[in-house]
Amino acid sequence: MMKKTVSEKSMMQKNKKNKDDRSLKNNRFLITINILGSVGPIRFVVNEKDLVSVVIDTALKSYAREGRLPVLGSDVNNFLLYCENYAESALSPMEAIGSHGARNFVLCKKQKQPLKTEGRSEMISQKRSGWKSWLNKSFSFKIISH
Repeated sequence: MMKKTVSEKSMMQKNKKNKDDRSLKNNRFLITINILGSVGPIRFVVNEKDLVSVVIDTALKSYAREGRLPVLGSDVNNFLLYCENYAESALSPMEAIGSHGARNFVLCKKQKQPLKTEGRSEMISQKRSGWKSWLNKSFSFKIISH
């Protein structure tokens, strides 16, 4: 049996580390986030296992760093992230961004609902609306999804 020298062992460890690094890089991908009311999308690289809440936070920080308008704020809990292809419901903040295989997203600010008071007859609407319905209401046109 032939003994391996120290340099051969370190070379094998380096090769293994390089393979591990490459596999980590393979789990990263570029996403595009369109923000309602903004002039253009934000693009950045994420790891497929990053949580949706982390992605929202990164998008808000990038948006603010670029000095974009309108000013959105930085509270992740005030925003919803939708897949452009599956806009029926928002992504859960605790799920992995890569779980849907999507690369294009829409970031929306949550709609604030009026509180019901004793003296008023206002009803609180419990209906959650997605970004498509917001566009339909705002611009009075229909977006047809297939």
